[in-house]
Amino acid sequence: MSSVAPVVNAEYMAEIDKARRDLRALIASKSCAPIMLRLAWHDAGTYDKKTNTGGPNGSIRFPEEHSHAANAGLKVAIDLLEPIKQKHPKITYADLYQLAGVVAVEVTGGPTIDFVPGRRDSSVCPEEGRLPDAKQGAAHLRDVFYRMGLSDKDIVALSGGHTLGKARPDRSGFDGAWTKDPLKFDNSYFVELLKGETDGLLKLPTDKVLVEDPVFRRTRTPSSGTMRSRTKSSPSSASSLLALLLWRTNRPEAT
Repeated sequence: MSSVAPVVNAEYMAEIDKARRDLRALIASKSCAPIMLRLAWHDAGTYDKKTNTGGPNGSIRFPEEHSHAANAGLKVAIDLLEPIKQKHPKITYADLYQLAGVVAVEVTGGPTIDFVPGRRDSSVCPEEGRLPDAKQGAAHLRDVFYRMGLSDKDIVALSGGHTLGKARPDRSGFDGAWTKDPLKFDNSYFVELLKGETDGLLKLPTDKVLVEDPVFRRTRTPSSGTMRSRTKSSPSSASSLLALLLWRTNRPEAT
């Protein structure tokens, strides 16, 4: 069941600003940017455009959803954010989780993102299986992202989120970081991806397919051209595009 959408007035925006400052302090002190970005993505990534179900509505806070295999470990992020939610009760969980993802990008060197609040909370959890399976290939990625109304360009850009953090065997069955500095948000994911296999760095099947699939490999973006030229463009190009897509996937009207 969905709650009433919050009234986004001056008072609500003031609470968002205060929560943003608290999130910056939390994420900086705990070095937890990767799991906050993962939480934001996993809450949003269940969206189904056709049925208008799932999406960034805070339902991941319930055991029914955060116990899904793809969400292993995210209870840690949920628990870290609960004191901030209690401090700013007017803010919905849905807005808080997406704001945490936005701040995670900013704290680790990404761009300042124009956050658009107004998401309503829901207690209806989507069925398991809506998130990408890292063991799958191009067809699976397209099934998942097209369901959300996203494109091949979006698939490539959003995959750049792997520039943050590392995989853990107890959460995904994989082990290792995608880049040499997993707490820095930059183009390193794409640079390393195009190098091929690199000792000590992780490349999932869903990463490799971005260079193996000819459409993904030649995908162009407004800011950075082909995937190859993206690695040679300004350091913020991939992060700027990801910021744009975070807004697109997580916008209030997609709830």
